[in-house]
Amino acid sequence: MDPKVEFLFDFGSPNAYLAGKVVPQIEQRTGAKFDYVPVLLGGIFKLTGNSSPADSLMGIKNKPEFMALETERFIRRYNITTFKPNPFFPVVTLMLMRGAVAAQFEGVFEPYLRAAFHHMWKEPKKMDDPKIVHEALISSGLDADRLMARAGDQDVKNRLRELTQNAVDRGAFGCPTFFVGMEMFFGKDQLRDVEEEIKAQQAAGDLRPGT
Repeated sequence: MDPKVEFLFDFGSPNAYLAGKVVPQIEQRTGAKFDYVPVLLGGIFKLTGNSSPADSLMGIKNKPEFMALETERFIRRYNITTFKPNPFFPVVTLMLMRGAVAAQFEGVFEPYLRAAFHHMWKEPKKMDDPKIVHEALISSGLDADRLMARAGDQDVKNRLRELTQNAVDRGAFGCPTFFVGMEMFFGKDQLRDVEEEIKAQQAAGDLRPGT
């Protein structure tokens, strides 16, 4: 039996984009399906007292350079060829993340997910500008008017707030965050541990009486 596997993400996180390029490989190897859960990273930071690496690393000697090296190693390890730094980073993602919830409600979450990540990190744009977002969604074949209008509805706002609070209540302090059953993992560099935990829980499930 496959465990429940969740991928908590915000489009504004480059590490979430990079992790998302690896997730399909893990799904193929394990047969487990990841549930993508939109959260507002800024909201998580506010609720936990955390801050973005751009702020937390400011003035620290050597650490930013090492983290950049780690990212280069990750990209090489998984042969990721589509990542480009967004020149407008950091991008305020409230509109995009509400759009993700709206896309879930409207049944177009997967194409929206691909489009938003594409326009943030493959062909990077200023994705907190409503006009640019509108044009980007249209270019990806989505109904931008419908989604952007839906993103302003109160039930969408409430749902994103609920998902973000729930993430913090379960232990999250940033993203990408992964849950395999009750086990939490933080960061793209723990994807190998995520895969090991999926396999371990699958094996444990297979050994249960009656399974």
